Amino acid sequence: MDKNEKERRKQLRNELRQKQQEEFENSLPMDRIYFQQLFDFLDIQLEKVGCDDTNTLTTEFLEKNKIQNIEIILGWLAKNGGYCDCEILANAEELFE
Repeated sequence: MDKNEKERRKQLRNELRQKQQEEFENSLPMDRIYFQQLFDFLDIQLEKVGCDDTNTLTTEFLEKNKIQNIEIILGWLAKNGGYCDCEILANAEELFE
């Protein structure tokens, strides 16, 4: 494989990564900043009260922040491995890293 071929493959990988990142961003049902705030909120609250195998804390956060499409967000989180508050923190948060 010559240098030009290596560069071409590197460019294609970068373009694919960028396209995947754009698709992920477009799939988000709320602004990224709210997700970061949600994960911070869950981190603090779960340490205090633990997980009750529901998404009660997540729903509380969304309601306090006057986010309208709560069911859509909860569905998106579940689709991405977040069926309860601790799974949202464990599984969905890593998608943003």
